[in-house]
Amino acid sequence: MTLKSKTALVTGSTSGIGLGVARALAREGADVVINGFGEAGAIEAARAAIESEFGVRAHYSASDMTKPAEIAGMVREAEERFGAVDVLVNNAGIQFVSAIEAFPGDKWEQIIAINLSSAFYAMQAAIPGMKRRGWGRIISTASAHSLVASPYKSAYVAAKHGIAGLTKTAALELATDRITVNCISPGYVWTPLVEAQIPDTMRARGLTKEQVIDDVLLKAQPTKAFVTVDQVAALVLFLCTDAASQITGANLSMDGGWTAQ
Repeated sequence: MTLKSKTALVTGSTSGIGLGVARALAREGADVVINGFGEAGAIEAARAAIESEFGVRAHYSASDMTKPAEIAGMVREAEERFGAVDVLVNNAGIQFVSAIEAFPGDKWEQIIAINLSSAFYAMQAAIPGMKRRGWGRIISTASAHSLVASPYKSAYVAAKHGIAGLTKTAALELATDRITVNCISPGYVWTPLVEAQIPDTMRARGLTKEQVIDDVLLKAQPTKAFVTVDQVAALVLFLCTDAASQITGANLSMDGGWTAQ
C-alpha cells in the first residue's frame, strides 16, 4: 500500500501507541502531524526522525486536547500546512485509578475530555474536508475497556465505551461519503500509559509490581502476552487500504482473547 499524497493527524502521538502509528503511516508515505505532551527535546527528536527516516513532512502540534478550540485549530493548521487531513487517528488518552467514591472530580473531567470529547471535536473539524475530497479514514484507539469493565477505572471505562458509540454513529452518518470510521480495542499494550498506572494499582489493591502485571494486567488476556505497538499500527494501516473500505462502524478487538471470555 501507499499513502503518498495523504496527510495523517495522530493525537497523543509523542510516545507509545500514537508514535508507533504515526511512524507506520509515515513509512507508507503519509505526511504526519503528531500531537501530545512531553519533553520538548524528545518530541523534536521524534518529529525529526520521522522526516529523516521516511522522507515525509512531519509537524508537531502542541494543541491541548481538553480545549475544543485548540483541537479545531490543530485540524485547520494541518489542512493549511499540508492541504488535507485524510487520516485522523484519535489516540490521545490518560488514565487514573481510584474507587468511585474517592475519584477526584477534576480527574473525571480531564479523562472524559481527553479520552472521549477530543475525538468528537477532532472528527467534527476534519469531516468537512474529508467530505469535500470524497475520501477519509477515521480510526480511534478504544480499549478492551470499551467492551468490558475493570474496577477503579470508572472514567476510563466510561470514555472508551463512549468512543465505541461515537464510532458507530459517525460511521452511519458517513456511510455514503467514502469515509470509514472504526475503533481498535487493544488489550494491555506495554506503553508508558500502562507502566505509569502500575504504582496506582499497587496502592489501590495492595499488590506488588509483579502481582499487578501477572494478576491484574495479563490475568484477563488468555495469551498471557502484551499486545505490541507494531501490531496496533499494522491494523491502522490495513484500515487505510481499499481492501478495508467496507469495514466501518467496527470495534476491532486486539486483546489476546480477553473479550472472548
